[in-house]
Amino acid sequence: MIEDAEDLAEGVIAQLSRAGMVCDLASTIEAARDFRAVQDYDALVLDINLPDGSGLGLLREIRAGGDRTPVLMLTALASVDDRVTALDAGADDYLGKPFDQRELEARLRALLRREAERKSHDIELGPLSYTPSDRSAVLGGKRLDLTRREAALLDALVRHQGQFLSKTRLYNSLYGFDDADVGVNAIELYIARLRKKFAGSGVSISTRRGVGYRIGLDG
Repeated sequence: MIEDAEDLAEGVIAQLSRAGMVCDLASTIEAARDFRAVQDYDALVLDINLPDGSGLGLLREIRAGGDRTPVLMLTALASVDDRVTALDAGADDYLGKPFDQRELEARLRALLRREAERKSHDIELGPLSYTPSDRSAVLGGKRLDLTRREAALLDALVRHQGQFLSKTRLYNSLYGFDDADVGVNAIELYIARLRKKFAGSGVSISTRRGVGYRIGLDG
């Protein structure tokens, strides 16, 4: 969420967290660039009037770089001309302030569904079949019971199967920047849980010291 009204933003983020959405807050365009340089996001909530420039400029910059991450504009500029300008610049949705939190969450869910449908092809790895659209997995014909963070970790691993992903990279897929009370070593716990679920299936998660984790098939 790129928003300089921090009281408003923190309230929104708290509600999103209760709805199961991890959300980071950038109060400036420069901070947003820094966050995006180290973390991929499923969606962006973007204000227009920011202390160091226009959110529309950032939107155009994102689209010019080929990034199709869904963007919802959340702004007090709510005239028809403002909406048309933002949508033409590449916004996927537009919500004027003041707004109802329930509508914001519903619009975000709709954006995420559309993006998931665009990437809906299942990913196969031996007996493991993973569906990105709802982060579900079937192993040997049986659906895996995954917690939200286990599913997020599996998502990162299977999307990059064959590659070692660092502990920090995986941590950023599971937690927001404000989860300072959760250490990066928490990843080891979730890796252990996934390994237990994969036991005897031929699917394994290997570790390379100092490099990270990789999902693959035994042998």
